[in-house]
Amino acid sequence: MTISLVTGGSGYFGSLLVQRLITAGHQVRVLDLNDTPDRPSAVEFVCGDIRNPSDVHIATKGVDIVFHNVAQVPLAKDKDLLRTVNIDGTRILLDACIEHKVHKVVHTSSSAIFGIPASNPVFPHDAPRPLEAYGLAKLEAENLCHAAIKSGLDISIVRPRTILGHGRLGIFGILFDWIADGADPFVLGKGDNRYQFVHAEDLAEICLLAGTTSDPNIFNAGADRFGTMREALEHLCSYANTGSRVRSLPVGPASLAMRLAAGLHLAPFAPYHWIMYSKSMWFDVEHAHSQLGWAPRWSNDEMFQQSFDWFVANRQATNDLGASQHRRSAKQGLLSVVKKGTRLLPR
Repeated sequence: MTISLVTGGSGYFGSLLVQRLITAGHQVRVLDLNDTPDRPSAVEFVCGDIRNPSDVHIATKGVDIVFHNVAQVPLAKDKDLLRTVNIDGTRILLDACIEHKVHKVVHTSSSAIFGIPASNPVFPHDAPRPLEAYGLAKLEAENLCHAAIKSGLDISIVRPRTILGHGRLGIFGILFDWIADGADPFVLGKGDNRYQFVHAEDLAEICLLAGTTSDPNIFNAGADRFGTMREALEHLCSYANTGSRVRSLPVGPASLAMRLAAGLHLAPFAPYHWIMYSKSMWFDVEHAHSQLGWAPRWSNDEMFQQSFDWFVANRQATNDLGASQHRRSAKQGLLSVVKKGTRLLPR
């Protein structure tokens, strides 16, 4: 039986990947600082810090495949943690994998390494150009992977677009809260930027497939059916049928307001939000299809609707679902006032 380690296995995507690996017949071990009440009893839990070599040594010993998912995400907004977890933690993990002769590492990276792409679609070997701390940290982690490959470690890198799916909250918890209550969500500018998401189940599948390969590779992961940001939100508003309608904000002033609110800790925005949410970005996923036979099942609209339905059904518990930034709704702060204000706008 294949023994697989999932770092960050108590987080939103990590816990879903754990379930997928169990279904595929893997014996699963989790390395995380936090355990969760929904962890399957068959899963071995190692309470540890990715930044602690001793903890990582214990977790990687005897493992066949490592799925590296632990990361500080943009919402955390702690530059020190972005460096120590995303970069130093990756270095410590890769060193341990080399020491213990791990057969395969699947490293979950991010589309943030590309910043605002020079052109779309973005291909796996296009030049990265990150524009903020999170993207820079994820790129440096990828560079560490490339160095470890030269040392003989077999690593595949998977780069997801923005992740959605049942139970995915964070900043999306705010969006779903607004639409559930009939408040009006906003796009930046006209909202005509094409924006691709990826369902967590599709991401778990590509990670599982990448773990079966025997050579280093890079795979981009995203939906193959998607449209503009405005279309995604308008379709969700129509589906929810609560009276919400999509409104536009001018890009420059809105981005400045988001930046100021974040700087004053009045709203849960991160630089990635005001940099990217008015920009077009999508991956070409043909490489993953040709190399792995992977094909995304979920469209943008389908994953938004499923995520929204899950939120509505579990709304009372969405602020108490674990320590992961993506397993609980972000705190709205000043946005709660803006939410009320949208109801006063003319219809």
